[in-house]
Amino acid sequence: MTRVSGRTPEPERGDAPPTGADRKSQSSLRIATYNIHKGVVRDLFGWRRTPTIHELRSRLHALEADLIFLQEVQGQHERNAHRFEHWPVEPQDVFLARSPQLKHVFETAYGKNASYLHGHHGNALLSRYPIVRREQRDMSDHVLEKRGVLHCVVRVGRRKVHCFVIHFGLLARSRTRQLEALIDWVGKAVPRNAPLIIAGDFNDWRSQLSPVLCGALGCSEVFDDIRPRFDAAQRAAYFMRDRLAGIGVDVEQEKFTLPRMVRTARTYPAILPWLRMDRIYQRGFVVRAATALRGPEWARLSDHSPVVADLELKGAAE
Repeated sequence: MTRVSGRTPEPERGDAPPTGADRKSQSSLRIATYNIHKGVVRDLFGWRRTPTIHELRSRLHALEADLIFLQEVQGQHERNAHRFEHWPVEPQDVFLARSPQLKHVFETAYGKNASYLHGHHGNALLSRYPIVRREQRDMSDHVLEKRGVLHCVVRVGRRKVHCFVIHFGLLARSRTRQLEALIDWVGKAVPRNAPLIIAGDFNDWRSQLSPVLCGALGCSEVFDDIRPRFDAAQRAAYFMRDRLAGIGVDVEQEKFTLPRMVRTARTYPAILPWLRMDRIYQRGFVVRAATALRGPEWARLSDHSPVVADLELKGAAE
């Protein structure tokens, strides 16, 4: 199910990213991913529900992002419409696409993951560039947990950027099978030289999926790109290896190669982020900045913290 509505820092501290005026059009893209928890949060004891959808809209537009990958977006919720005053009458992706002052309007694509008696929810992409193709696939691994992936092709100037909005399952085996299906899909649907962004809520708090995804698709996670492994430590390891070899000690190369470090942001729970749940993977871009937005102003909107990255298309001037 899809819809269209119209167009156009140190990381992890929650600093506001640079404004849109600081970025080049059609070569630089600001990407955000956010699990919005259906636009409703519960209090500490889970008894009282508070709608956040209106403030969410204001904050999303204040990011000045070009592409926003959203999870747990409600396409319909009849109970909330009756329960909360001023609940949007239209689907949440359409509501979020329009800024409060109507100065900006995103194009939207929505993919339904889960249906219930009073409505449904899923993934959505908000884009300031034309969405020229879209497809939603059911990635559910068992009947108790409905999951899906939304694929959109966005035209940025003369380039087509492939975007996959992810929301994987809570069980490790489910996530592994869902990743395998995603890798197969990307391999068949996306040319190897095409710009690619895969972002969303991976629920991969143990960071088991990242090496597989990066290795299979030639991607990298944005925080790994902006904070590469400390080169001095690697040089020190090689220095020790050479000294040992110089005095006749037989050494193995692998023992002096530092393992890849997982540097993704901690985004869950938003009130005190500890687990690394939300990721942005890219291929075909240079990563200029990445940050996880934190603090009470974000924690009161959802149980996840949003992640924002500034990317620059490689070869965009060609």
